[in-house]
Amino acid sequence: MLENLLIGLGTMVVCLAMQAILVGLIVQFFHRQQVSREKRISFTRTLTNISLVMLILVTGNFFQVGIWAILFVFLGEFNEISVAVYHSAVNFSTLGYGDIVMSTERRLLGPLQAINGVLMIGVSTAVVMAAFQLALVGSLNPSQKNNR
Repeated sequence: MLENLLIGLGTMVVCLAMQAILVGLIVQFFHRQQVSREKRISFTRTLTNISLVMLILVTGNFFQVGIWAILFVFLGEFNEISVAVYHSAVNFSTLGYGDIVMSTERRLLGPLQAINGVLMIGVSTAVVMAAFQLALVGSLNPSQKNNR
């Protein structure tokens, strides 16, 4: 059990690092947008920026699902990567169908991945919401830069 806990926590740290890098890149992008903003950005541009943020974060979440799937194959839980990815996505999203289960020896990894998924999807949601707020503030007050 301790081995699985350490493996799961280590994988969670890797996923957190990936998420932190993506969030850092997004924050830099929005900071550059705010600094270089001379005039009001169009609705279309704002929607495009927020959609890009969402796509980047969802892609990051898919990569995290892949990291867990690779771990499951490496540990011998699944022979096919497609089955491991499916199982991983079900765990990560906390959907929990239960149609495919891991061995008794490794079953603790499922709940650990679900905890990881809830946290990382929560971070993604928070970043998208922050992007909406930044876009709204910027579109309502384009002269904010001059008032600082």
